[in-house]
Amino acid sequence: MDLTDNVAIVTGGARGIGRGIAHCLAEAGAHVAIADLPEARDDALQTAAGIEALGRRALVVDVDVRSEHQVQSAVQTVIESLGRLDILVNNAGVVRVGRAETLPETAWDLVLDVNLKGTFLCSKAVIPQMTAQKSGRIVNISSIAGKTGPPGLTAYTASKFGVVGFTQSLARELAPANVTVNAVCPGEVRTAMWEDVLLPAMSHVRHEPREATFDKVIKEWVPLGRPQTPEDIGECVVYLCRADNVTGVAINVAGGSEMH
Repeated sequence: MDLTDNVAIVTGGARGIGRGIAHCLAEAGAHVAIADLPEARDDALQTAAGIEALGRRALVVDVDVRSEHQVQSAVQTVIESLGRLDILVNNAGVVRVGRAETLPETAWDLVLDVNLKGTFLCSKAVIPQMTAQKSGRIVNISSIAGKTGPPGLTAYTASKFGVVGFTQSLARELAPANVTVNAVCPGEVRTAMWEDVLLPAMSHVRHEPREATFDKVIKEWVPLGRPQTPEDIGECVVYLCRADNVTGVAINVAGGSEMH
């Protein structure tokens, strides 16, 4: 599928992987709506400026993906403002670290609500438009934790396994309408999630500085020996949006750290 003048929504698009995805879609010819929390608006506007610098239209919409009302409103705003809707990238996500016996219920609920329920609600909101036009692409950002569960990430792992399962089921539901549904499973991308949550926890356990921890993680876990970038994930998303005969898959972009 040619992405020229297609319209994409990227949730969690203000920074990190979401920004990389939005940029790659714009480079491929798409106009992009960046859907993120109100407190991320400054970052979202920076992402939008980068998209507009490529000659594409950009729109920033405030949304909490846990709210069906907000999601439905955001999707309608995108359609009214940009004239169409072709692509949804469910990228918004959070992580909380903790063993199952000590993880607060509130932390579990937050992770499942954003990562899994949010993916469901956003997909639900775009389905009527995509099925009516007999064309569409939904790309869900899972994780290599959605393939193999590491310790200390029970909620995150459950949510990302759920995203992969949801992707497969929805792909079968929407195939008759010519709508494809796929997932991307990033590996070690050094985003704010790594900096603010994962690295502090890992460096504490290893009793070493964060930088040393990250370097060792890459050396120990990644056969290619280098971390992934937001643009690596974005390039895979663009491929899945262009592909006409790929649906129901979950592609690892992880330098070989996950091969299932």
